Amino acid sequence: MPSCKFTRLHGFTYVEMLASLAIISLIASISFPLWVVQQEREKEHDLRLALREIRTAIDAYKQAYDEHRIEQREGSYGYPRSLEELVEGVEDVSTPDRRKLYFLRRIPLNPYIAATVPREKHWISLGYRELGKEQRGGDEVFDIKPSKAPDS
Repeated sequence: MPSCKFTRLHGFTYVEMLASLAIISLIASISFPLWVVQQEREKEHDLRLALREIRTAIDAYKQAYDEHRIEQREGSYGYPRSLEELVEGVEDVSTPDRRKLYFLRRIPLNPYIAATVPREKHWISLGYRELGKEQRGGDEVFDIKPSKAPDS
């Protein structure tokens, strides 16, 4: 007849469970700050990509203007009037059918601002002005900078 005096139930003891929980909480407390830093770095990377995309589109617009592919405007430096103009496109006057030139598919999002905010409010347009001269091309977008997140 088997003796049940030395049989052991299979499972974890209370001390083993507490030790496992302590190890897991220690690992979590170390990794959470690293995760937060990684999230911030990803936002910064996305912001740099969005800025590069818009600035490349502005430069492509300026190059097309300098090549006389876009209608020349009086008193203009050859930059777009707004970011929306880069998305909506402009007529290519160098072709007989005057097809449109598009520079952006859509205005990129600023990762620091909620996606529910309209895209045009994600960026602040900077006009082209020269010091000491009359304000020409003030309504043109020479560069952009990220808008600050609205106070919530």
